[in-house]
Amino acid sequence: MTRVDVQSTITIQRPRAEVAAFASDPDNATRWCQNINSVEWETSRPVRPGSRIAFVAHFLGRRLAYSYEVRELEPSHRFVMTTVQGPFPMETTYSWEDTTDGGTRMVLRNRGEPSGFSSLGAPFMSAAMRRANAKDLSALKDLLEACAGSQGEVR
Repeated sequence: MTRVDVQSTITIQRPRAEVAAFASDPDNATRWCQNINSVEWETSRPVRPGSRIAFVAHFLGRRLAYSYEVRELEPSHRFVMTTVQGPFPMETTYSWEDTTDGGTRMVLRNRGEPSGFSSLGAPFMSAAMRRANAKDLSALKDLLEACAGSQGEVR
């Protein structure tokens, strides 16, 4: 099976610490990830290496239930989760860096083996993930930048 490896990038005009804290909090996933319907903690909060979180999503016409385990958490720099239960092995990585104008460059990378979607093929899966990731990052940007004019806090 061909691997899927999709990387998407966006610049958000908010401080890196704020973008990273919001994006790496699983409780916020339904606010900016259009395909995620629910989030349930399998371990206690807050998020840290070893945390397990169950997600229910709808992707390519299918309901997907899967659990991620946080593998790495370097606040404001890098966040890595891997599936421990679900339709196919996947690793999701978020990384953040400062831009010269005070914003944040965020990279979202998904890679894995889409065995549950073998009939669709990896190229189709990659294209669908790329579109979904772009929409999610755009929603995150809109959400976080909209709070810049208010009290600077995302509610």
